Amino acid sequence: MRYAAITGWGEGMPPAVLTNDDLSTFLETSDEWITTRTGMKERRISHISAVEMATIAASRALACAGLDASDVDLIVYGGCSNEEVVPNSASGVQVALGATHAAAMDLNTACTSFIYGLSAATAMVQNGTIRNAVVIGVELISRYIDWSNRNVAVLFGDGAAAVVIQASDTPCGVIGSVLGCDAEARQVLRVRGVGCGYAGLGITFGDTMWDFDGQAIFKRAVKGMTEACAKVMAQAGVTGDEIDLVIPHQANLRIIEAVAKYAGVPMERVMVTVHKYGNMSAATVPVSLVEALKDGRVKPGSLLLMPGFGGGLTYGALLVRWGDRVVPFGESAMQMPEPTQSALDMVNAVRATQDPNGRSRAGLQSPVFAEARAHSRA
Repeated sequence: MRYAAITGWGEGMPPAVLTNDDLSTFLETSDEWITTRTGMKERRISHISAVEMATIAASRALACAGLDASDVDLIVYGGCSNEEVVPNSASGVQVALGATHAAAMDLNTACTSFIYGLSAATAMVQNGTIRNAVVIGVELISRYIDWSNRNVAVLFGDGAAAVVIQASDTPCGVIGSVLGCDAEARQVLRVRGVGCGYAGLGITFGDTMWDFDGQAIFKRAVKGMTEACAKVMAQAGVTGDEIDLVIPHQANLRIIEAVAKYAGVPMERVMVTVHKYGNMSAATVPVSLVEALKDGRVKPGSLLLMPGFGGGLTYGALLVRWGDRVVPFGESAMQMPEPTQSALDMVNAVRATQDPNGRSRAGLQSPVFAEARAHSRA
């Protein structure tokens, strides 16, 4: 049988930090309020584009794998932060890397985009369509989040990470995959204002209103992730005692704790980064994986469980058997430029284009936002 070993990993994390105290300068909130409800203390705000973050992460993953960009067969750009609809973002990464022989595709299942992307790319390696792939999880949510809505503004951050997978005869990489979608409740997490449905309504990208039913999302996230974990573990015939590390989507600390409990894995064997990076949507799982490797929490042969949940409402869980190598072959020369503004300054610049009274945001006066505005204030 052919397998798809994870042979490279790398991150593209912006250095600018937005703290809970920073958020309290323009929202009715506090560090205590945010921490007790989410487990979050800070998050990152990017000064560069999502494609640039993704390219840095991919370059580092390729150097780690000892693979040249010209050898890459496929680039998967997982996330819901696209600079354009056409051309796709993966093609931008292809150009920036110099991966001239690579196919390039975007995959958007919101927060589960990396999980879905890794599952899909693994299947393509296993069936012989490709020999290797770069799979990226990336988000630049700060550019289009509704910063006036406390329910969402405190949650999200920017970031990117990537892995390289390569064909292997050794039984490692993704050895189990369960994907699903609780679409009946898809509208409990919705970003209004982006997409063809808003064309001709005077709404431009960045003019968004978010529907975010926290209680419904919590219940369905726990249900979807725990059921996916149970199914993928049953498929492989393993129990929680055999899982070396859970690397979950970092949406909320309470969700993480609930999923770990149902999976039968104690919190000391769960990778938690939500306090440092918040919810980076598609980037949370790969960023947490890279951090776990840096911290020495992934050993040769480790069995990893990666559950996730996102808008749609998509969910899934991967079971990953790690290979023999946990040390990079090399380092990329690609560096992230230093920001010229603080995270708070960058957020305030975005907020200036999102005036809640509509002084500089004509789209918010559209009737299409009336229901969303009422919902967010409820």
